[in-house]
Amino acid sequence: MKEKTLPAVDSANNLISRDPEPGEVSETQGASETQWAVRTSNLSKAYGEIIAVNAIDLGVAAGETFGFLGPNGAGKSTTIKMLCTLVRPTDGQAYVAGYNVTKNRDAVRRNIGLVFQEPTLDSYLSAEQNLKFHADLYGMKRSIVASRIREVLEMVGLWERRESKVSTFSGGMKRRLEIARGLLHSPKVLFLDEPTVGLDPQTRSSIWSYINNLHETEEITIFMTTHYMDEAEYCDRIAIMDKGQIVALGSPAELKGAVGKDRITMEVNEVQRTIESIDKTFGIRAELREGVVSINVEDGARFVPRLFNELDVPIRSISVSRPSLDDVFLSYTGTTIREAESAGPADFVKTMLAAQARR
Repeated sequence: MKEKTLPAVDSANNLISRDPEPGEVSETQGASETQWAVRTSNLSKAYGEIIAVNAIDLGVAAGETFGFLGPNGAGKSTTIKMLCTLVRPTDGQAYVAGYNVTKNRDAVRRNIGLVFQEPTLDSYLSAEQNLKFHADLYGMKRSIVASRIREVLEMVGLWERRESKVSTFSGGMKRRLEIARGLLHSPKVLFLDEPTVGLDPQTRSSIWSYINNLHETEEITIFMTTHYMDEAEYCDRIAIMDKGQIVALGSPAELKGAVGKDRITMEVNEVQRTIESIDKTFGIRAELREGVVSINVEDGARFVPRLFNELDVPIRSISVSRPSLDDVFLSYTGTTIREAESAGPADFVKTMLAAQARR
């Protein structure tokens, strides 16, 4: 991936130079007027009493690969829908490619590509026919459509299958075709909402190879949501979202560096006794996380022998890892993303239904 020079920002993630005032960007102005591809201020969305997105301030630089990381139900997809003009914000401002998402909706739509979380291809049409239909919708010049279709299909490795019906494609092939469709009209910003959800690990890796390649060749801004920790590592910067709010923002290396401590996980027979013994012996808080006892310490490799020598409980197995994005999520939210995912969406739906019933 190319190394990028990002615009100068202050501690609040704002440009040091003056941003345009709300409504100042007109229909005839574009992304060249600002260094941000995406910019939000106090952006919020409420459904009755439920606040899905809570006053987020965000700036994504042109040419950046930016990731929204968080469990399902955190507000990631709602944010993308507001930025893509599919959902109107309840409050706040948002600009995409230099255009206000509520005042310049048509201009925003002309300058973005969007790959939805759910498939939206016409399965009874061929890959080429799907792209031609998209070109018609965007009013692309007929003189460039054929060459552009070939270019994007070759980019995602589907040119040889251009005449095949989409119904014959695998899940990974369909996702690649949707990415090609999102790129067809040469957008300034490509939104990918959970681009690899439901795919096997090998296909996910393949999809990311195509995404990284297109980022190099197309030189566009990529704004993606994911709940996969390993995928967030591909991004220049990520925002960790939890319960509708951004709780952390920075590059993966910066966020992991801020955690600092190593993570030690232990498989034991007596969980509660082990947790109490660690607290009594070392004065360290231990927790049960996803079936294993977990602690965070400086220089984990040096600390492991002390656990075997000084604890009065047997340890079946032990492992040490450097801080990960899961540790970052845990440090900011008090839970791992998998634990949040197992509880969050169900709780959100129950609360939403209860609020609707009270209206």
